[in-house]
Amino acid sequence: MIHRHPITILCLVLSLIMLTSGLSLAKGGGRSSVPSSDLQTIRGIVKPVVEAVLASEIQALVKRMPFRDGDAFKKGDILVEFECAKYRAELSAAQADLDARQKTVINNEELAALHGIGRLEVDISLAELKKAQAVLTRAQVIVQGCRIPAPFAGHVVKTLVNPYESVNPYDDLVSIVSNQDLDIELILPSSSLQWIAKNSPFSFSIDETQKDYSAEVVEIGPRVDPVSQTIRVFGRFHKHPTGVLAGMSGSAKFPEGTFPAQSTFSPSTKPAASPTSTSKQTAKH
Repeated sequence: MIHRHPITILCLVLSLIMLTSGLSLAKGGGRSSVPSSDLQTIRGIVKPVVEAVLASEIQALVKRMPFRDGDAFKKGDILVEFECAKYRAELSAAQADLDARQKTVINNEELAALHGIGRLEVDISLAELKKAQAVLTRAQVIVQGCRIPAPFAGHVVKTLVNPYESVNPYDDLVSIVSNQDLDIELILPSSSLQWIAKNSPFSFSIDETQKDYSAEVVEIGPRVDPVSQTIRVFGRFHKHPTGVLAGMSGSAKFPEGTFPAQSTFSPSTKPAASPTSTSKQTAKH
C-alpha cells in the first residue's frame, strides 16, 4: 500500500490551482474583462429631481397641517400653519413705532428749518427711523413664517410633526417630493467610460409597472468610486411616464452595437520575445 506524504498532496493541489489560473488568464487575453452581454442590463432607480424637507423658521405651536402622508398638493398650497398671535401683535407694535418715528422726523425737520433745534437732533431722529424700519421688516418676516406654502407641486412623503405640537427653529416639519421631473440613476462599471456618452439612448424597464420606457443619458458622474470601480450615470425619460413614482427600480438596456468589440485570445499568436530572452539565445549559439 502506497502512503503519500501530506506535503506532497498539498504541492499537487497547488500546482493544479496554478495551472487552472494560467489557463483562465490565457483565455481572457491576459486581463480580466466584463463581457459586453453583462453590461446590456443595468439596474437603476427612479429618483426625483426636486425633493425637500421643510423646516420651521420660528418657535411656535402647530395650528394646522391640511395634508397627510401620500396627499397631493399644488404649488402655493399651505402645508403648515402656526399659531402666531404673539408675532402678529409684535408686528402691530413695530408698525406703530415706525409711524411715531416718521412723525418725529417731520417735526424735527420743521424745527430745524426755523432754527429751533440743531442738525444733530434731526440726524438722530432719522437714525431712529431707520432702526424702526428694520424692526418692522423683521416682524414681517417672522409673520410670513407663520404659514409655509408648497414651493412646488408634488406629494407629501411624511409628516414629521402633528397639530398642537410646539416646534423650535430648524425643526423638520414635513418631507415632500415632486413626481413631475424624474431622473434615472444607474450604477455602471468604470470601464463603461469607454463607450458611455451623453445622449446615449436606452430603455428602462420598471419592475413595479412591468413596462418599458425610452430614455437617454443626460449626465455622467464626475468621480469613479475607487472601492467598487463603478460610476454613477443619470438618465432622463423622453416623455413623463404616467404612474411612475420616485423610488421605483428597474433595469436599463442599452441597444446592440453600443459596446466596443472586445479582443479575443488567439492560440496561434505567439507572444513577442523580450530583449532579455533574445540575448540569452544569442549567447547560447
